[in-house]
Amino acid sequence: ENIIAGLTWLDRRPKSFDLLTDAAVREIHKRLFGEIWDWAGIYRLTDKNIGVPVWHISTELRTCLDDARYWRDHKSFDPLAATARLHHRLVWIHPFANGNGRWARIMADAYLARIDPKVFLDWSGAGTLNAESEHRTAYIAALRAADQYDFDPLVTLVKTIAR
Repeated sequence: ENIIAGLTWLDRRPKSFDLLTDAAVREIHKRLFGEIWDWAGIYRLTDKNIGVPVWHISTELRTCLDDARYWRDHKSFDPLAATARLHHRLVWIHPFANGNGRWARIMADAYLARIDPKVFLDWSGAGTLNAESEHRTAYIAALRAADQYDFDPLVTLVKTIAR
């Protein structure tokens, strides 16, 4: 229910709402998970086995959002490639203690909706990313390849889930 309320809130933002800001990133996470976790919308305070060190979160996120804005405004990549790259960077930064994957997919969806509102991404692959499946395995492998600067598997995956 919290995710649905957050998605509804996000969908009702005016076109002028800039999702590529620190304040928006935090607010979206809080709207998606605020009924679940008191700390929703607050960057993690401890290092994890994934994600950048805590003292790099703000800087890396700012760079990520600025890059995504540049990609969009200058058409550096096709919309799906730009969306895949943004999604990867958000997951790689891992700014929150929990909820990063779902939040990053929703951020990517909102980003793509501003570039090409006719396209919808079915991240679940007509199944679920929460359970072990071939699709989840391919998704995780594509993210890991992108960690090594090979974005082709992730871009290909995003293109296959585009509707």
